[in-house]
Amino acid sequence: MKRYRSYRSNAGGSNVRRWRVAGIAGVAVALVGVGLGVANAATSDAVPTVNCPQVAPQLPAIPASAKAEVERNLALLNTQIQEANKRLASTVGQGGPNFIQNAILGPLKGKRASTIDRIAISIGRSAAKPNLPVDSLATCGLNQNGGGNAAPEPTAVTAAAGNAGANGAGAVPTVNCPDVKINVAIPASAQAEIDQNLALLQTQIQEANKRLASTVGQGGPNFIQNAILGPLEDKRFAAINRMETAIGRAAAKPNLNAEGLSACTLNENGGGATGDQGAGATAAPTAAATTAAPAGGNNGAVPTVNCPDVKINVAIPASAQAEIDRNLALLQTQIQEANKRLASTVGQGGSNFIQNAILGPLKDKRFSTINRMETAIGRTAAKPNLNAEGLSTCSLNQ
Repeated sequence: MKRYRSYRSNAGGSNVRRWRVAGIAGVAVALVGVGLGVANAATSDAVPTVNCPQVAPQLPAIPASAKAEVERNLALLNTQIQEANKRLASTVGQGGPNFIQNAILGPLKGKRASTIDRIAISIGRSAAKPNLPVDSLATCGLNQNGGGNAAPEPTAVTAAAGNAGANGAGAVPTVNCPDVKINVAIPASAQAEIDQNLALLQTQIQEANKRLASTVGQGGPNFIQNAILGPLEDKRFAAINRMETAIGRAAAKPNLNAEGLSACTLNENGGGATGDQGAGATAAPTAAATTAAPAGGNNGAVPTVNCPDVKINVAIPASAQAEIDRNLALLQTQIQEANKRLASTVGQGGSNFIQNAILGPLKDKRFSTINRMETAIGRTAAKPNLNAEGLSTCSLNQ
């Protein structure tokens, strides 16, 4: 009798296992997909937005003449916030723990502070300048975990009704400024600049008189002094100083008494103000610059400037590269301008002319330019020391 061994077919079991494997794989893929979606959602939620204090509610009554400028700057505050939010979204994961503060919130604070200052200044031209808490208003925080955008800065303000002032019912006053007289010979190379600044003094008086007429009744008892006479004094001081400097580039620098001639008073009953300088009207007779030996000697050879190379010895962030390139090119332009000045002023001034009128100003320009490069790099990385002090000073190729 033959025995037959029984074999169990495994075909069915194999199919079952295959279906189980396929099912597990499908579930795994689905779970991975869900996980990726959750991760993406979490990443999206993790993008913060800036949260800045509102400035408009802190403002006093806005003079009508300042309304447009104040509204423009309030709108600019919104633009700055939008730009910061875009930067937060586009730089997720970049930098270290202080990246957001150093590269986004810090620069935003600087921009806001400047804008808020401009708002206060624009109000102060027609009324008492407000003392705004600039530091606290400029500082922004973050809405973490995708908290959405903060409420936008209100940009519409209501102009205040004019208040009757001391001169509201009487004649409109005009400014009365002392004459500025040039009591030294004007070098030919300085004549045009002297004429421009004398004309500017006249323009400043005319603008102040227009301001007096257009702001009658505005502000309190100190409005005219704070908003018109004070700024006029500052402008006149700067213009007279520029004339001293212009003459000093080619001769001994004079003292034109900028301090004493800057302050103006009022013709309370109106009428033409004194001190109406016309271009060149009060200038001393023009005299050609005294001819001296060619600067630097060397048998009449024109010297050129010799400046140390400025080398960037740190990695330059991509966001700073364009600004670095512009400032490196500017250093070269400054040298070229100084060389042109050396060639065009041969024989002018005294023994210290080149140092005072060319090498000194060149040093200041180079120092500022190198500092700007340090600042540009420092916005997105550690601020380097490029040795602005040591690399600013240039000498002469005699």
